[in-house]
Amino acid sequence: MNILDIGDIHLHWREDGDPAGAPVVFANSLGTDFRMWDRLIPLLPQGLRLIRYDKRGHGLSSCPPGPYAMGALVRDAERLCEALNVRDCVFVGLSVGGLIAQGLAVKRLDLVRAMVLSNTAAKIGTAQMWADRIATIRENGLEAIADAMMERWFSKPFRQTVEMQGWRAMLARQPVEGYCGVAAAIAGTDFITPTSGLTLPTLAIAGSEDGATPADLVRETSDLIRGARFHLIRGAGHLPPVEKPEEYADVLTGFLTSIGHV
Repeated sequence: MNILDIGDIHLHWREDGDPAGAPVVFANSLGTDFRMWDRLIPLLPQGLRLIRYDKRGHGLSSCPPGPYAMGALVRDAERLCEALNVRDCVFVGLSVGGLIAQGLAVKRLDLVRAMVLSNTAAKIGTAQMWADRIATIRENGLEAIADAMMERWFSKPFRQTVEMQGWRAMLARQPVEGYCGVAAAIAGTDFITPTSGLTLPTLAIAGSEDGATPADLVRETSDLIRGARFHLIRGAGHLPPVEKPEEYADVLTGFLTSIGHV
């Protein structure tokens, strides 16, 4: 277990692959921990330095009192990269992880040479939508939204598998304070203008069955970035590295190869 002290909080992180390889940093979605990438990591090319972490309020990282600001989530990623001596990484962010990717790229282009915006957008939902969800969770717990989230996260066939129950349990067991803290950060974030100024190599990935960040929303964000590529994974919901890890690995590997990262 790797726990990093970055000042105000501790981050739980893991490294796979070659410690001397080109770095790829993964940031996962609201309500999950870094096990979200478990099925993907073994499918990626040898020789890469693969780093993933639990954002604040999730997994085994610290859970300070909320609400959190997106700036704090970006700063956590920045401090993680600095502490691990990561430069010129490809930052792969899914959902809120994609917002973190955009914020970090705007702030620190010396840390990020390319990004993968997966099942995300420059602005996700409305402030009222998030306020309503936070109120429901604070009153009734994460169990109250778990079934609805599974419908957004996964395609119908996957929801009928035993494996889906594990992901439902992961969501329900996240700290309420951490989930609501990150939800508040998403509610207050609109990166449309800063993201539209980015020019670094970018791959956007969407799932055809995504009920949280529909494919059209992901495509709109990719269109903000000059030269960004877009790929639709059919039959996948909000977490395609879980449902379609082979296709996700192929698409990600192709992007990494095309920019000379492998």
